[in-house]
Amino acid sequence: MHQPAAKLPPHTESRRIESLRAYGILDTPIEAVFEDITRIASAVCQTPISVINLVDADRQWFKSEVGLGVRETPLETSICAHAILEHDFLEVPDTTRDARFASNPLVTGDPGLRFYAGALLKTPDGLPLGTVCVLDTEPRTLTPEQVDTLRALSRQVMAQLELRRMLAEAHAVSEHRARVLASAGHDLKTPLRAALYAISRARVGASEAQLQKLDSAEQELTIVHQTFGELIASATGRGGFAPPALEVADVAPVVEQVGASWQRSAVRKQVAFEVRIEIAPCPARTHAGLLETLLGNLVSNAVKYTAAGGRVELVCRQENGLTCIDVIDTGIGMDPARVDGYFNAFQQGDARSDGLGIGLWIVRQTADALAADLDVASTLGEGTRITVRLPTS
Repeated sequence: MHQPAAKLPPHTESRRIESLRAYGILDTPIEAVFEDITRIASAVCQTPISVINLVDADRQWFKSEVGLGVRETPLETSICAHAILEHDFLEVPDTTRDARFASNPLVTGDPGLRFYAGALLKTPDGLPLGTVCVLDTEPRTLTPEQVDTLRALSRQVMAQLELRRMLAEAHAVSEHRARVLASAGHDLKTPLRAALYAISRARVGASEAQLQKLDSAEQELTIVHQTFGELIASATGRGGFAPPALEVADVAPVVEQVGASWQRSAVRKQVAFEVRIEIAPCPARTHAGLLETLLGNLVSNAVKYTAAGGRVELVCRQENGLTCIDVIDTGIGMDPARVDGYFNAFQQGDARSDGLGIGLWIVRQTADALAADLDVASTLGEGTRITVRLPTS
């Protein structure tokens, strides 16, 4: 007979399930950041199977898996259900020699599991949610370095889950906290702009080797600059946050700044990048810092999802009494039936891409804060055109 896993005390198990579901991760789509973790686990531990496993009330659900081909299995056959009762880490060198697993259908039948090692996914208050685990069809043991890597990857999974929960909880912060967060973000962006300007000045007369180092520094600072923009946007979007003060201003300098920030990234990808200001000045009622964040995310996505030899355009124009800013690319495009879904948090057009999938969510939040309309026209395999429409007064 297969030996079922022991259970936590009922009150602890109830808290555990409640905590797991509060993360809002169950039954979510495949995401690149978690796919990376299972690929790394499998490669480092040299196993054909690796899983990010979450133990629900009556099933084990896989946020990511390599080598299994399914997203969930019944709890009755779960090895991880035993693992979450361990303090930190469970390794089973040979499942046929372990009374808990010797008669498990996954051991006696397909796929014939012989080895298991899992590092616990644990909430800050110590509740076990599941594991990052690796499995093999041959008996074996992990090296200390492989065990350390598996533990590190489990910490990364929990960091991602905490990030998602904090993002959701951010919608409930008070107006005072939102204003403090936005103010801090703006203050921190000022020295970053100064540093980026200093790098551009340092290019004059620099050697080729120095230019490469300056390129690298500029790229890192650009990413930090964008991250602070996202911080500001998250503090001023929907959900009861303090609305930004909107003023009429020429947005052409903002468009040019965004173009300059992403020009070298496009060059590195061998993507043609053009910025066009079709009317000057180009007035709009907006907030310069938030508009920069919105456009930065759109251009970042356009460059990211456009292959070498493709083209990205950033255009500022006027149409029907509105100021329109277009971000046009010849990249992978979006499924027209799923366009709205791409603007949800942690959704990506390509699950294999890098990043967390919050760029378009930030765009939507920021557009709402700016009272701007977004229009998306896209075709899979052909490219995307996103238009931001702003009032001129």
